[in-house]
Amino acid sequence: MGAFTQKIKPYVLPIALVLGALFHNFCGHIAFITPYIVFTILLLTFSAVEITKLRLSWLDLWLALFQMTVSIGGYYLLVALGANYIIAQGLLIGVLCPVAASVAVISCMMGADRRTVTTYTIVGNLMVAVVAPLYFTIVTHTGNNGTHEVTFLASFWMILKKIGPTIGFPFFIILLLQRFLPKANNAMARYKGASFYLWACALFINLGQTIDFIFLNGEGHWYIIGWLGFSALLFCVIQFGFGKWLGHRYGDTIAGGQLLGQKNSSMGIWMATTFLNPLSSVFSAFYSVFQNVFNSWQLWYYGRKESKR
Repeated sequence: MGAFTQKIKPYVLPIALVLGALFHNFCGHIAFITPYIVFTILLLTFSAVEITKLRLSWLDLWLALFQMTVSIGGYYLLVALGANYIIAQGLLIGVLCPVAASVAVISCMMGADRRTVTTYTIVGNLMVAVVAPLYFTIVTHTGNNGTHEVTFLASFWMILKKIGPTIGFPFFIILLLQRFLPKANNAMARYKGASFYLWACALFINLGQTIDFIFLNGEGHWYIIGWLGFSALLFCVIQFGFGKWLGHRYGDTIAGGQLLGQKNSSMGIWMATTFLNPLSSVFSAFYSVFQNVFNSWQLWYYGRKESKR
């Protein structure tokens, strides 16, 4: 990574937050290009890893179990305590939401193992594609929760169509390149550093779209919005903290924290608005802001430590 990138990386997230707030209407109009940016990021990320050497680990299992159990467990606990169904659904989505496809950008900049990050990026997204439809089917069939009933197969197919092209296509393209055109794969891997700049562009669009979403959906529901925001902040702390603790136990603190804490908030918003009460998606919108503020601090702190060595 060049010296210029090293200097500016701690400031990219704050700049994206400010620009996203200022130009949130514009970001909403260009959001359609984000999947293509993420697709390219994954191509560059996967090209730098030997796909055939990826292996499941105990860390992958514990991360998946946390998402599966805490999401549905937290939902039913809040409902049992008399909390609003919208807040419970926001928590369900916020914990179950798949890991961000671009998680490798920040994780590897801070020293995480690229194979560990790549493995759970694939496994975690596939897990959500199977588990989320099951949970949505259960939730929408129980209680007066302001949702329409959905079937497992319908929601499974919709989620798979959303996740599959972004995650699956880059994986299989690089797998074929590494098997039959290794020189082409190696040439692509030399430009993996460009993923930082692509991620910065995607971040600006995503944050702007998220802020726009909060503005559009907040009016008239400020009490629920406030609780969704507080819950998002609380679980941002819990997921990054618990993920780092798990990662430390398996030799990669950074990977554990990012894989559990860094969410694909756009996917979370889409799942909530499609399958649950649309207002519950504000949880994921707030979470997106909080996780990126924390990531900005992490990059600044890591850069300061590195400069003192």
